[in-house]
Amino acid sequence: MQRNTLGRTGLEVTPLCIGTSTLAGFDAVYGYEVDDERAVQTILAVFDSEVNYLDTGNNYGKDGLSERRIGEAIRRRGGLPEGFVLQTKVDADPETGDYSGDRVRRSLEESLERLGVDRLPILALHDPEFMSQDGFAPGGALEALVEIRESGVAEHLAVASGDVRLSQRYLDTGEFDLVLNHNRYTLLNREAEELFTKAKADGLGVLNAAPYGGGMLAKGPAQQPKYCYGERDESIAAAAYKMAEACERAGVPLIAAALQFSTRSPLVDSTVVGISRPERAAETIALLDVEIPESLWEELEALAPDARI
Repeated sequence: MQRNTLGRTGLEVTPLCIGTSTLAGFDAVYGYEVDDERAVQTILAVFDSEVNYLDTGNNYGKDGLSERRIGEAIRRRGGLPEGFVLQTKVDADPETGDYSGDRVRRSLEESLERLGVDRLPILALHDPEFMSQDGFAPGGALEALVEIRESGVAEHLAVASGDVRLSQRYLDTGEFDLVLNHNRYTLLNREAEELFTKAKADGLGVLNAAPYGGGMLAKGPAQQPKYCYGERDESIAAAAYKMAEACERAGVPLIAAALQFSTRSPLVDSTVVGISRPERAAETIALLDVEIPESLWEELEALAPDARI
């Protein structure tokens, strides 16, 4: 599998990055449970694949369930594969909502202990749009992250958010080397396009998460009635059905088109996709090899709504 350079970080990563919120017990969001062993085997399958990039977060599951399962996989394997890039995110306190600078430091300490590592190549500020405190204030989250980077515990900083405007505010500080946005650069939505374009021009790494829009472009609009984990707009639903029909006529799985929309984009360095079973690692990689005619891309582009979520 090819490797892309994550902007000025110099890190070489695969165009696929495996996300792990699907392994965190979020059954209310995803509609299924994943037990410990299946989760660990899924991560081990990623380690044994061509993919060299894994994304997680402090608040993925109760008491950091996703990170604990990744840590167990790392221990069983005897360490991360050579050249593997592991990133996590700092989060607010799940009980109090505290997202102060002190909380950022504690969040990192919790993550390092669960994962069984002493440093990280990438550490992300997660969901700042839900902060109860001002992340830009003295002693706040931003200041703590810069101190963490300067200490060498995290080499590069990212902002990971669904809020395009707030993401840009953090990037404008010049302290971040990467941006991660979810659900807003898909076949059905282009809200993050301007954010990604500017980030690329500024030499930042760009990560596009959730290219399936929370599952609708993977399972199909008839099977998954939600988009971005919530009720879908009528224009989104109508476009999704038409796209599914166009893909069926072309003999192309909708899920392959949804994934390749992101991986073929010159704006995106790596696409974050969640999986929940060991076999899904190879199945997801295989989607990159599905041949998609240019005529289908043109049809899908013509069907894209102007919706903003």
